[in-house]
Amino acid sequence: METDCIFCKIVKGEIPSTFLYENDNLVVFRDINPHAPVHLLIVPKRHIRSVNDLTEDDAKIVSEMIMTAKMMAEKESVSKSGYKLLFNVEKGGGQVIFHLHLHLIGGWKK
Repeated sequence: METDCIFCKIVKGEIPSTFLYENDNLVVFRDINPHAPVHLLIVPKRHIRSVNDLTEDDAKIVSEMIMTAKMMAEKESVSKSGYKLLFNVEKGGGQVIFHLHLHLIGGWKK
């Protein structure tokens, strides 16, 4: 884990957060600056800086992130109405926190 990484601090419990889901590999919590009624972050516990830093060995964690997002969309009642999954990659792609994370965004009314 990185010493200055806010998501590493959240995973370790150094910064308070309410986990909506947690297992050995991931945590899920609400974005503190939501862009939609439902805006969750799916975050690996192991520090991976960015999509650009993924290796072949990380394929399982990325798959688990997507499957967890699917499960959380069902729990948040947005699976039928629709939602977005988004990875921001590097500053030019909107990445602000340099710890891999997947946004689940949805819940807009028709």
